[in-house]
Amino acid sequence: MRKLFNRFSLFELMILALLAAVGVAVKPLTAAVSHIVTGPLSIPGGALSGGLYMLFVILGGALVNKPWAATMVCAIQCLMVMTTGIYGTHGAASVITYMAPGLLADLLWLIWGTGGYGSLQCFFGCVAANVAGSLAVNLVFFRLPPLILLFSIILAAFSGGIGGIIAWNIAKTLKKEKALG
Repeated sequence: MRKLFNRFSLFELMILALLAAVGVAVKPLTAAVSHIVTGPLSIPGGALSGGLYMLFVILGGALVNKPWAATMVCAIQCLMVMTTGIYGTHGAASVITYMAPGLLADLLWLIWGTGGYGSLQCFFGCVAANVAGSLAVNLVFFRLPPLILLFSIILAAFSGGIGGIIAWNIAKTLKKEKALG
């Protein structure tokens, strides 16, 4: 674990921690709105709201542009919710539900051969992260019927794609303005 932390500068860790905190803070707001839309369909609201929530994970990868940056954002979020009991805590299952999105996004970027800064990397990284999160929550809690699970995954991919494009635009703007070194 120490080797992982040593890969990041203090400034980069601060960026990742800030994005993790903002992501956790935004989660209940986006979830409340999405539950209004998805509630009558018996689909978990996180599939829809996850794209906006996961954009902070992808933004961490895009801004820091180092292997495992997205996973680090998820690890920080997991620690936050487990230690404070704030919104989104699933107890020990949080390790699975919070870590899966960052791991899958980072694995995709490693296979892709580049970090998370390009528009396609952000798009597909956020799709992968949100689908992974939806599948992990389904595996641990919901166990939806196959047809509803498929619809939930499609909704998660759509929402994740939008979140990825938003993350890419934010990263592009910050890098263009040289706001982050």
